[in-house]
Amino acid sequence: MLQAALRSGTAARRSVFEVFARRLPQGRRYGVVAGTGRFIEAVADFRFDPAELAFLAATGVVDDTTAGYLEGYRFTGDVWGYAEGDCYFPESPILRVEGTFAEAVILETLALSIFNHDCAIAAAASRMVHAAGDRPLIEMGSRRTHEDAAVAAARAAYLCGFATTSNLEAGRTFGVPTAGTAAHAFTLLHDDERTAFAAQLAAFGQDTTLLVDTYDVTAAVALAIELAPDLRAVRIDSGDLRLVAEDVRKQLDALGAPGTRIVVTGDLDEYAIAALAVAPVDGYGVGTSLVTGSGAPTASLVYKLVAREDASGVLAPVAKASPGKPSRGGRKHAYRRFTGEVASAEVVSAAEEHSAGAGDRPLQVPLIRAGEPVGREPLTAARDRHLRSLNELPAAARHLSKGDPALPTVLS
Repeated sequence: MLQAALRSGTAARRSVFEVFARRLPQGRRYGVVAGTGRFIEAVADFRFDPAELAFLAATGVVDDTTAGYLEGYRFTGDVWGYAEGDCYFPESPILRVEGTFAEAVILETLALSIFNHDCAIAAAASRMVHAAGDRPLIEMGSRRTHEDAAVAAARAAYLCGFATTSNLEAGRTFGVPTAGTAAHAFTLLHDDERTAFAAQLAAFGQDTTLLVDTYDVTAAVALAIELAPDLRAVRIDSGDLRLVAEDVRKQLDALGAPGTRIVVTGDLDEYAIAALAVAPVDGYGVGTSLVTGSGAPTASLVYKLVAREDASGVLAPVAKASPGKPSRGGRKHAYRRFTGEVASAEVVSAAEEHSAGAGDRPLQVPLIRAGEPVGREPLTAARDRHLRSLNELPAAARHLSKGDPALPTVLS
């Protein structure tokens, strides 16, 4: 597209692209904007180096003119979007990219790969956090996804309320608190469970978590408290987690260790976590279901041209009319409407002369101006924002059962 636009003389036309979802994953009641911070940094660093340009030229992907354009590529336009952590709904314009066609079209795959992944993980994480209530969750999905996706997933999970991650790169890069436990391999390495527990306690003291289901849970719990009367926690990774947790809690209390916590892991999702609400569980470790979006591994976001400069220099709306995949032309402005303190609608307007109603909350904020990032913020700010955004939605938004979006989208 870039090469053809350069040849036709349309590459420099001012253009507006928007990222939105035509619908939420089936049965989901809200989406969560995540990946904004990663996108801002990715755009700021987006360059084509000599080796990349040599490959594109040698393989005939681009001609010399296009290679020359890419050599000097810098995004100099503007980006607006929903603030990271906010909730969104069908047709919400969660990202708006304005610049020349050439500058903006190049960013399509970058934007969609970041937001489709991170928004999917964030939506799953948000549901899991709600299901867990006051009990903390640790993100443990690095072994179930691509190595780079694992870091992004840990970030998105923390944004939505997970307490910690086992991914140390997420801790180094994004400041996500890290935590972890020993695996069954550590117990199996040693000649017996006593030796394994003793070695772990010698290294970390009693402020550690011992895995107690490698052999016999009852015997392991008794041994753990014998060696560490003030042990922080035990972890259960198999069996009927509710029944096993109940037995372990009774045993711990009988052994004089009421302060020893119980952490459970093992293919948990939001439904399994909700089912354990009445069990004596103190925390959850979640992996596979989180990093795969708990059944919705993509947010199904699209990146569409909605306006472009016409021959007279006017920014004119454009839209596709494909059956089943239409788009709405025009640069959009979005607000959240309230009835009292509870959100009642998502208002999306394509009118250039727009105005928010009394009490409406504007949803779009500047992220990049004239190519320079202006929307950087600490990850903790997005984490706090998500909690506020979720709390302003109707109570039905937090139901785990399948249903319609919690807010209707009002198009004007």
